[in-house]
Amino acid sequence: MSDHHTYKKVELVGSSPSSIEDAISNALAEANKSIKHMEWFEVIDTRGHIKDGKVAHYQVTLKIGFRIASS
Repeated sequence: MSDHHTYKKVELVGSSPSSIEDAISNALAEANKSIKHMEWFEVIDTRGHIKDGKVAHYQVTLKIGFRIASS
């Protein structure tokens, strides 16, 4: 067992027609299917799509940090 950890970050964009929180949750749920040992996320950018003067869709850019398994 190592006495330190090494991490990597990946950038993803989550989306949702409902809310920013759902956009984050959707991105994390999809990432969890293939990325193990996720430990944190950073919201880098928030934006949305407008239709008929109203919010139609939210998009959130995230950086997800995960621990390298062997560290």
